[in-house]
Amino acid sequence: MDVGWIYTVQESLRAYAANVYTTVVEQLMLQKQRRFIAVEQEYFRLWWDGIASYRQKRQVRHLLATRRLEFVIGGQVMHDETVAHFDDQILQLTEGHGFLYETFGIRPRFSWQIDSFGASATTPTLFALAGFHAHVISRIDYALKDTMQNSQGLQFVWRGSPTLSAQQEIFTHVLDQYNYCSEGFNWDGTAVFPNSPPDRVFHPKSVPITWNNINYYVSLLVDNVKERATWFRTPHLLWPWGCDKQFFNASLQFSNMDPLLDFINSNSSKLGISVEYATLADYFEAVQAHNASWRVHTHGDFLPYSSDPFQAWTGFYASRSGLKALARRASALLYAGESMFTRYMWPAPHQHLDPAWALKQLQRLRWAVSEVQHHDAITGTQSPKVRDMHEENLSSGMQGVQELMASIVRDRTPAHSDQEPVGHSAVVYNPLAWTVTTIVTLTVGFSRVSVTDESGQQVAAQIQESKKTQSAYDLHVLTTIPGLSYRYYSIRSTEGTQEETNQLGASLARTSNFGRKKKTPARPRDRHLIHVENDCYTVFLDRDTNLLHSIWERGSNRTVQVTQEFMEYHANADLKYGFVSDNFVFMPIDSAKRPWNSVGMQIVAGKLMTEIRQYFYRKVGDRNHTYAIYSRLAHVPLAQGAELLCRRIEQEYRVGPLELNREAILRTSTSLHNKQVLHSDNNGYQMQRRVFQKYSSNGIARNYYPMAQSAFIEDGRSRLVLLSKQAHGVSSQENGQVEVMLHRRLWNNFDWALDYDLTLNDTSTVYPVLWLLLGPQSLTTRLRQRCGLALQHAPVVLLRELNESAQIFPGSQRQQEAVTLPPSLHLQILSIPGWNYSSNHTEHLQDLQKRHRGKAKADLRRVLLRLHHLYEEGEDPVLSQPVRVNLQAVLQGLGSVGAVEERSLTGTWDGNTLHRWSWRTQEPPHHRGSSRSHSTPLQGTKVTIYPKEIRTFFIHFRSHESLADSVAPGRPQESQKKEDDPGHGKAWRDGG
Repeated sequence: MDVGWIYTVQESLRAYAANVYTTVVEQLMLQKQRRFIAVEQEYFRLWWDGIASYRQKRQVRHLLATRRLEFVIGGQVMHDETVAHFDDQILQLTEGHGFLYETFGIRPRFSWQIDSFGASATTPTLFALAGFHAHVISRIDYALKDTMQNSQGLQFVWRGSPTLSAQQEIFTHVLDQYNYCSEGFNWDGTAVFPNSPPDRVFHPKSVPITWNNINYYVSLLVDNVKERATWFRTPHLLWPWGCDKQFFNASLQFSNMDPLLDFINSNSSKLGISVEYATLADYFEAVQAHNASWRVHTHGDFLPYSSDPFQAWTGFYASRSGLKALARRASALLYAGESMFTRYMWPAPHQHLDPAWALKQLQRLRWAVSEVQHHDAITGTQSPKVRDMHEENLSSGMQGVQELMASIVRDRTPAHSDQEPVGHSAVVYNPLAWTVTTIVTLTVGFSRVSVTDESGQQVAAQIQESKKTQSAYDLHVLTTIPGLSYRYYSIRSTEGTQEETNQLGASLARTSNFGRKKKTPARPRDRHLIHVENDCYTVFLDRDTNLLHSIWERGSNRTVQVTQEFMEYHANADLKYGFVSDNFVFMPIDSAKRPWNSVGMQIVAGKLMTEIRQYFYRKVGDRNHTYAIYSRLAHVPLAQGAELLCRRIEQEYRVGPLELNREAILRTSTSLHNKQVLHSDNNGYQMQRRVFQKYSSNGIARNYYPMAQSAFIEDGRSRLVLLSKQAHGVSSQENGQVEVMLHRRLWNNFDWALDYDLTLNDTSTVYPVLWLLLGPQSLTTRLRQRCGLALQHAPVVLLRELNESAQIFPGSQRQQEAVTLPPSLHLQILSIPGWNYSSNHTEHLQDLQKRHRGKAKADLRRVLLRLHHLYEEGEDPVLSQPVRVNLQAVLQGLGSVGAVEERSLTGTWDGNTLHRWSWRTQEPPHHRGSSRSHSTPLQGTKVTIYPKEIRTFFIHFRSHESLADSVAPGRPQESQKKEDDPGHGKAWRDGG
């Protein structure tokens, strides 16, 4: 049940989704042999909380206890596997699993990941860490599926991580060519939108079974089963029954299937098969008991996905670029808000903020970020009204968390007077567990400005005209912030700049303008180059074209030719002329074309940073540009902990509005001899090597891959790394080239697409961000992961008006001790989930028996901590080593750690009691688990984390009086006014 695609969640809930649970529960209770599996938790939670009766809830509990109803995957949605970040995939799994465990005491053990558009190698690793026994997928390349089918290779043991290897392997089942739908066996009709018929009478898709036609259905099913049975190695066949938007009238489904199964089973000796209703647990238990030996799949992912030679599902990597960016911003804000709230509550919360209200804000954004990970959400493959739904939910959730963060900040800083504002105060929060040196950018309304920190000292800053807003200025401030800590700044208007007066103030950047130039071929000797440099790079620009020419990298003392330009693929709009590009599919007519005629350039040079602005114009007389590149180099010395800042070239792009049926790319052409070999990431977790494949048709589209966070090309001497703030498509179409698809605008005359408004006529302007790293492989390997996290989780800036007499005195609130991890470890989450279940499974089940009717209070004392080792085994001689940390020492700024429990990925299993099935493999015994990555158990508060491990813990701090009583979520302890103006912090706004 798609959580948004053509219809919104509420439309789907009214039209069919609620009826699925209502009628399925009713029908399962009537016959003990019936079974059903349910996947997405979003619709179930809405039904459970807002529709289900007490009697229906009791029936659900009974059906789960008797294994007639089974939740598979158990996440909030069936997530996308290509453009979603693995942090967010874990979040949505955790949201769903937490609800299921808290409500029923159950924990899913199987996946049903059958509709995502391609299969990532990250997913089997995450599902193994969550405790799954087996994994089901479907959408893989049509030719590969055909080969696997014919060789009985649709079932295998998948080792998705080359480092974790057998430690986190999982048995995987690929659905055959018939996919997950059972055509000809759906009797409950077609869902009616916007509301189901009052009499619940639907026109059936299939003719109801009678004694006159039962032989037809018997032959249809038996013949299909026998054909499919030849593709699998055991006598047990998984035969999916159902499809999208089915079982909303389950009585019709079961009343027709029951006699069909009875007839087959009463004639099983003659027909050669028997059939029974089953859950995934039933099926995989039978397969596992067969004790076969299975081949091992270690060849990475199943991407890209093509459903036929002309249908490469690679266009959605860049569909609805604006939604992809918003989803990632929301995720980053949630990450910061979670740790900020946790730090606020420990070691002792202040009295001005209602914890129940605060938790409610975080829960709203958790829901929205989880929801948008659906495989028709972050992919951009939905209708405009569903896009609007996601954007509204994300924006609303972000607003609530921003208000929460502002309230926390205000609680730590004094109120200001009522005098006229003369500037701003800024609080900058670093959500990473490392010390970060970076430049934060604020927009101010005055050009002469002084910036001071919490001790009254002047801070290095630079002011320049805004590139986006007229009569405004960009203020760049250099800041160094310890892990999970704050810096406080006062920003005031002054009478002059450092250049004009003796008074210290932000330095004023100088702008040089270069006239428009057409791209004209010139011999190398005729190039007129200018350069911009810092301590790490010298960037050369060609004055004859205003394009990037080359980059000299100090570490290797090598100059690499680098040219960047925007290109466009043209798409066909008329089906009678051939295949079309759409929300899902990329099908260019020809190679990419240059859409611009000339390039203008500005260089804005300052003491703190230099910005290169390149404007691309379609026509000679155009006043407005469709494309722009804004490149920044920071002027900071390497010796002062600013290596990540010095060694990156930050780029922001303006793209749009596009002309109709155009797909826009940024093409970077270099002198690196990469031989069309590209490396791109799986969901930000691990890299995959992509070798350019020669296809007889549609070769451009079929050589595109998803880039959730990073990609690189390299030769024997240097590597060029691209780090992205959001997901894109990426490819290396020629030697030395890497191109990134940034934006798409499409329309076609396919009736189905027009009927459901799925033509992707996206007229927006988008502003993607990439960071570039250039250098030797050893250097870029060391920096890539940490630099990617610096982009993903930049410091959060909160601003408020500053008055004449107002000063920031954070000293009155003792600054908490920083949280600092070793450089190879990442604090993946630090949060207070609010779950009310006991960590002891037996106790939790007993508690559930006592409170069927009531809802327990949220537990605000349990802290969820997840750590991730960033490096692969052998990737770096130092950073790839196991890391031993003492959690008591790391978290001492939050209080005294009383106990640490290791948990499964989503928190629902005690790590000591989680056991997964073992599957026999066809490899020699000495290869089994040959990875040198050996997870070691927790020893008190000390733990050793091996390469690529993700370890999850519950932290229990020694209790303090103010948290002795937990609170029910969403029920403010104070007045209603607090609900309207929580913490009275609305004078603050997000300045980041």
